[in-house]
Amino acid sequence: MTKTISLLGATGSIGRQTLDVAEQLGLSVAALTARGGNLDLLERQTRQFLPRLVALYDFDAAEKFAGRVRDLNVKVLSGPEGLVEAAAIEEADTVVTAVVGMVGLTPTLTAIEKGKRIALANKETLVCAGELVMDAADRYGAEIVPVDSEHSAIFQCLQGSADRREIKRLLLTCSGGPFFGKKFEELEGMTRKDALRHPNWKMGPKITVDCATLMNKGLEVIEAMRLYRLPLEQVDVLIHRQSIVHSLVEYRDGAVLAQLGTPDMRLPIRYAFTYPRRGENPAEPLDLLTCPPLTFAAPDREAFPCFALAEAAAKEGGTACAILNGANEAAVGLFLQEKIGFNDISRLVKKARESVPVVYHPSLADILKADAAARGAVLSE
Repeated sequence: MTKTISLLGATGSIGRQTLDVAEQLGLSVAALTARGGNLDLLERQTRQFLPRLVALYDFDAAEKFAGRVRDLNVKVLSGPEGLVEAAAIEEADTVVTAVVGMVGLTPTLTAIEKGKRIALANKETLVCAGELVMDAADRYGAEIVPVDSEHSAIFQCLQGSADRREIKRLLLTCSGGPFFGKKFEELEGMTRKDALRHPNWKMGPKITVDCATLMNKGLEVIEAMRLYRLPLEQVDVLIHRQSIVHSLVEYRDGAVLAQLGTPDMRLPIRYAFTYPRRGENPAEPLDLLTCPPLTFAAPDREAFPCFALAEAAAKEGGTACAILNGANEAAVGLFLQEKIGFNDISRLVKKARESVPVVYHPSLADILKADAAARGAVLSE
């Protein structure tokens, strides 16, 4: 069980909920990191949890923050190097990777090399460099426990299976986002405000837009393939509007195991800390007598082409997934700045996939180069 954490991405949605759970469980916090856009919140977190190290990605923000906490015994760092040092901090037995995007890759690899438990909430790490990350975890004896609700559900449903050959399919569930049931043409005029109206979950803007395009589910398919070393054919998706069944595992004998719970990210975060044990949880439990009927549907790949693009990248392998992810991050950034339309996200990702060459059996340098090239392809449009 976790005793001390280093939290990468403290001021985001997952980061804030992680600290709620840490407080409930009485965990120590050795390090916090943030991009630097919410210094007030980061200062409150720092004064409450008293970490030894705080790292901010933005240099100017780090300088300002250091002045704010000069009365505390805390080391303040900046830039990517700060995130790496936070990931490697000796006191932490668990590193929570709650940063968004490729920025989480190098710190995660660093924490793995230190043999720490990785409470993984940064899906881009496995999407872009899954084989490298999983090989490193095997090599250094690091434990990866997923925090995403769907992957935590799969992880829990697999606890009774010692042999992965018993698995027939992983079934990832998906709320369908705010645009479920709409056709591609209807999505043309959807705005930033429309896309950020997720029906069930409260998340950061980037992942919320990814849920609206279904790219998030495509990325999770790739992540599941990497985590459980399964081919695309054994990972499927179901639209489940109620977000109560978080995912399922179908076994070869016909049995299907599912994990159910309220749509509250504190549940998978807590399990990542207490695994392999379970403890009392103060949150309101799921009441099957009052929850709505549970429904399931197939994803619409024509209305949401980002999902199909993710499946195609997963099938191709190599740096295709890094190109997909980098292009998507850049395109979603433009959409959130209201510089492009909603359907332009999938169009730009498709163009990047067509224009950036794929490298098979890539090194880390190849992956980072592919990511940069994909972003460049989108931003040059």
